[in-house]
Amino acid sequence: MRKTLLPLLTLLITVASYAQQLPTSPNYKANDRFEQLGTVLPTPNSTRAASGAPGREYWQQRADYDIKAELDDENRSIKGTETITFFNNSPDELKYIWMQLDQNLFKKDGIGAMSRTGTINEKGMSTSQLQALNNGRGSSLDADKEYGYKIASVKDKAGKALPFTINNTMMRIDLPAGMKPATSIVFSVEWSYNITEYYGRSGYEYFPKDGNANYFIAHWFPRLAPYDDVNGWNHKQFLGQGEFALIFGNYKVAITVPADHVVAASGECQNYAQVLTAAQKQRLKQAETSKTPVMIVTQAEAEKAEKRENKNPGKKTWIYKADNVRDFAFASSRKFIWDAMQQDVYKSGRKIWCMSVYPKEGNPLWEQYSTRAVAHTLKSYGARTFEYPYPVAISCHSIAGGGMEYPMISFNGGRPEEDGTYSEATKYGMIGVIIHEVGHNFFPMIVNSDERQWAWMDEGLNTFCQYLAEKEWDYNFPTRRGEPNQITDYMSSDKSVLTPIMASAENVIGLGPNAYGKPATALNILRETVMGRELFDHAFKEYATRWRFKSPTPADFFRTMEDASGVDLDWFWKGWFYGTEPVDQDLVSVDWFNIDTQNPEIEKELARKEDARRKTTMSKIQDAKTKGETVVAQDSTMADFYNRYDPFKVTDADRQKYEQYLSTLTESEKDLIRNNTNFYTLSVKNKGGLPMPVIVKMDFEDGTDSVAVFPAEIWRFNDAQINKVIATKKKVVQWTLDPYFQIADIDTENNAFPRVAKPTRFQIFKQQQMRRTPNPMQQEGTGAGKITTPKN
Repeated sequence: MRKTLLPLLTLLITVASYAQQLPTSPNYKANDRFEQLGTVLPTPNSTRAASGAPGREYWQQRADYDIKAELDDENRSIKGTETITFFNNSPDELKYIWMQLDQNLFKKDGIGAMSRTGTINEKGMSTSQLQALNNGRGSSLDADKEYGYKIASVKDKAGKALPFTINNTMMRIDLPAGMKPATSIVFSVEWSYNITEYYGRSGYEYFPKDGNANYFIAHWFPRLAPYDDVNGWNHKQFLGQGEFALIFGNYKVAITVPADHVVAASGECQNYAQVLTAAQKQRLKQAETSKTPVMIVTQAEAEKAEKRENKNPGKKTWIYKADNVRDFAFASSRKFIWDAMQQDVYKSGRKIWCMSVYPKEGNPLWEQYSTRAVAHTLKSYGARTFEYPYPVAISCHSIAGGGMEYPMISFNGGRPEEDGTYSEATKYGMIGVIIHEVGHNFFPMIVNSDERQWAWMDEGLNTFCQYLAEKEWDYNFPTRRGEPNQITDYMSSDKSVLTPIMASAENVIGLGPNAYGKPATALNILRETVMGRELFDHAFKEYATRWRFKSPTPADFFRTMEDASGVDLDWFWKGWFYGTEPVDQDLVSVDWFNIDTQNPEIEKELARKEDARRKTTMSKIQDAKTKGETVVAQDSTMADFYNRYDPFKVTDADRQKYEQYLSTLTESEKDLIRNNTNFYTLSVKNKGGLPMPVIVKMDFEDGTDSVAVFPAEIWRFNDAQINKVIATKKKVVQWTLDPYFQIADIDTENNAFPRVAKPTRFQIFKQQQMRRTPNPMQQEGTGAGKITTPKN
C-alpha cells in the first residue's frame, strides 16, 4: 500500500535519524558475528606472520628416500627396503622420530577395525557385513591373509639395530644419541605387506575374465611424520577418512615388477631405454612435439600382454627420480594402454609431460579425454595459483568410482559399459574426477596442508578450483559442487548431523558436503558476491604463491585472504567455517511511500483515482445497470450545485499555494518532487542465523528490473532483522531476495514480496514394473564397440 509522507522535510529527517538508531532486538548477536576472530586464531610469531605469510624464521623438516621394492604379482604382496636421510631443520633436539605405517589400518586388531561401528536389524546382515565381522577389517580383505606391515628391521647407517615401538599406524624410532638442530641422520627400514583390494586410496583390481590385476600402490612404505612449529610431531592415527600429513624430500625409487608390466609413477623414469621396446621409445619421442596424445603402448599391445602367453616373463626394474615431493606412488599392470603428449601449457614455454595409463575397459572414454583433461587442469589451476613445477602429470584409470591423488600421479574412476557406450554422467564424472585428482597436485601436494587434520584445506580449495576448471572445459559442464544452491540441502540438514568445516577430518559426519562442497561454495560466494573476482583472484593467488612447498594452517589462509585483498572477512570465516547455521533470509514486508508533492495537478489527480477506486464497490458495479432510472437522472430539476461540483478541480488558489511552497525548497528537494520518487522500506529477517549480503531484485511496472546489493555488514547492528529504505523513480511491482541464487539461501519460498505461490506437482499414479533403461548412447545405437586404437 502507498503511504504519503508530509511534509518532505519529515521524510529527510526520518531517514537520516533511522541510520543512527541502536538495535533493540533481544536476539542481538552482532558483537559475536562481526567482531574479529582475535584469540580464536593462534598468535602470530616469527614462523607465521600476522599477514598470513611464512615468518622470517619459518622452518620445515625434510626427508630423502632411496627405495628398492618388488611387486609379487602372484601373491599380491610388496617387499622393500628404504634408506632415509632425515634433516632436522627445527630449533629443537629430537630424541626420537615418528614414522607412519598406514597399511596397519588393515590389521585385524588395529584401531581402524576396532573403532568401526555397525548394527543388525531384523533382516540380518549383508554378505560384506558378515565378512567384515569375520575378518575384522572389511569385505575387500582375504580372511586367510594377514595385513599390515611386517617390519623386518630398523637400522642406523652403520647397520646397528635401532629400537622401535609400533603404536597402531605409527612407529616411534628411538635415537640413542639424540638429534640436534641443523643435523641429519641416515637409517634404513626393511618391510613387507600384503596388498588389499582397491579400497579407494590404494590396492589392486582383479579382472576375472583375463586373470590379471591392475595395481595402484600408495601409502606403501613407512614414511616420516611431520614435526612442525604448530603441533610438534604430527602423529594422529590413520583411521581411513582423514588423509595424510607429510614432508618434502627427494626420492629415488627402483620398482621391480613382472617384465610384461607397464609402470607409471611419481617423478621421471630414469631408464626408459631399458624397459621400453624400440617402437615404444620412438613413439615417446614423437609425443614430445605432438599436439595430441600419442599411443606409447597401444591397445593391441596391452591386449596381447594380458593374454599372458609367456607364463614366465621374468622381471624388469623401473627406476624413478622425484625431487621436492611429499610422497611417492605408482601403478603397475600388463593391461595398461599408455598415451602421452608433452605440452607447453604456460607462457614460459616449459613443456610438461601429460600422460594416461588405462586398461581396455576404460575405452573409448579414456583415450579420448584423459590426457587432454590432464593438460587442461595444469593450465586452469596454474592460471589462478602458480606454474606447475613438476615435469610430468599422470592419470591412471582405477576401478569405477572416485579417485585418489599423489605427487605427479592420480588414480581416477570412470568406466563405460562393456559395449563401449556410456552415459553423460559417466563421461562428465570421469572428466571431473581427473580434473579434481590432477588438481590435487597444487593442493596439497605443493601447498602442503595437513589433510588428516584439515580436510577442507586441500579438498575444499581443490574442489573450488575444479569447479572453475570444469566451467572452462565446457560452459554447460554439469558441475556437482560450487554453486550456492547445490549446498542448501546439506546446510538445512538436522543440526545433529552437521559439523563445522573447522573440524578434524576423522570426526566429520558427511565428509563430502562438509570438506568438499561447503568450502568450495564459500570460496565461490567470496569470489562472486562478497569480494568480487579481481580482489579474490589476487588474494587466492597470493596465498598459493606464499605457501608453495610449505605447510600452511587455516589461520595462514584466512589471514592471507584478508591481507592481500583489504577486505575484513572474519565474520565470513566465523559463519561459514566455524559455524553450522544456514542462510535463510525472509523478506517479511515492504512498505511503499511517496512524497506529498503539494502539486495540485498531481495530488488531486491521485485523490480522484483513489476516490473512484473506493467507490467501485460490488453494489456500485451492479447498480450501474440501472443508474439511468434514478430520480436525479429522470428529473434534472433535482440536480443542484453539488451534483455538478468537482472537489478535485485544480484552482488558481491551489496553484498559487504550490508556488509559495516550492520557493521554500532547495534544488535537490525540488528534484525529488519532479521525479515523483518512490520510497520503499524493506523488512528482512535473518531466520537462518548466518549473515550474508542482502541482494534484492526489483521488477518495475514498465517491465524493466534492477538489482541492489547490500554488504553483509548491514547486519552488524542487528543480526536478527533489519529495515532498509530504497528509493526508486519507478514503481516496483515485485521484490525478490537472492534472485540469482548467490548466497545459498535454504528457503526461497520466503524471498518474494508479494509472495509468489508455487504449485506442488504430482503425477497420476499407475503401478508399473521398474526396469533399467539403456543409456542414450545405447538407445541411439551409436556407441557400440570400442573406439579403434589410433595407428600411432
